[in-house]
Amino acid sequence: MKLKSLLIFGLAVLCACSSSEQVAPQKNVHSIRDAFFNANSDEVLVVAHRGLWRSAPENSLPALEAAIKAGVDIIEIDIRRTKDGQLVLMHDQTLDRTTNGKGNVSDRYWSELQHLHLKNGLGRLTKWKIPTLEEAMTLVKGRAMVNLDKCYDYFPEAYTILEKTGTVDHVIMKGWHPLDAVRRDLGEYLDEIIYMPVISLDKTGARQSLENFQRHLSPPAYEFIFSADTSEVIGLFPDLRQTGARVWVNALWPELCAGRDDDLALTDPGAAWGWLRDSHVNIIQTDRPQLLLSYIK
Repeated sequence: MKLKSLLIFGLAVLCACSSSEQVAPQKNVHSIRDAFFNANSDEVLVVAHRGLWRSAPENSLPALEAAIKAGVDIIEIDIRRTKDGQLVLMHDQTLDRTTNGKGNVSDRYWSELQHLHLKNGLGRLTKWKIPTLEEAMTLVKGRAMVNLDKCYDYFPEAYTILEKTGTVDHVIMKGWHPLDAVRRDLGEYLDEIIYMPVISLDKTGARQSLENFQRHLSPPAYEFIFSADTSEVIGLFPDLRQTGARVWVNALWPELCAGRDDDLALTDPGAAWGWLRDSHVNIIQTDRPQLLLSYIK
């Protein structure tokens, strides 16, 4: 039976790899939100990490478009702020790895960044430019949810853009901060936005932090990070879902998910994504969204 499953998945891999931008049945943000808030559902929502970066440069507009066409539910993007206050999509603090520019994003004016080009996953320059948050939200509007990473310190400015583009209800904000800090920093927005705490199960006090958020904020989702599968909190995932919270785990690399990562999924998807699903995880962030979508189907 396992061999048969691997053969079927292997065919799905070949199909997914045969085209860099397969078009799946188009979803809309309203149906995705309905699924997101149905926390006890076994439906696994798929998150594309930095867009579909195997098809286009990470955090680029074509990477977002490709992810939407592939049929993902949520797209994770990273936000940085330029010296003159423009919010742009960029994972690193510096421009060096992903563009033909140098130095910190925060030290450069937006007018300077507009002349740069993005690199693809092989480090080759492309014709694509650094997008603004406003451009990204305009592209995604109505088509997918968006997880804003590295945006906590800039959220007031980001919220203005979300209001302008009519996408406040599209966004999942997240952060590592304790409950008191979240209330202090984002209190005026918490009735309008989805806030998702990030909790490392490898750290002391993880369960207490979870209980604090549950008692005083009741977030609709939590992101959990764990390098081993021995934490008692993993056993609480079914109960957590019963309270109305989805369970988000990153399958990007081994130390984020006790080794049940995307690379393992290439040879044994059941031991990777299947284990996460069987552990009551129902949001998976991946660098291989097309393959995960094929596996789920």
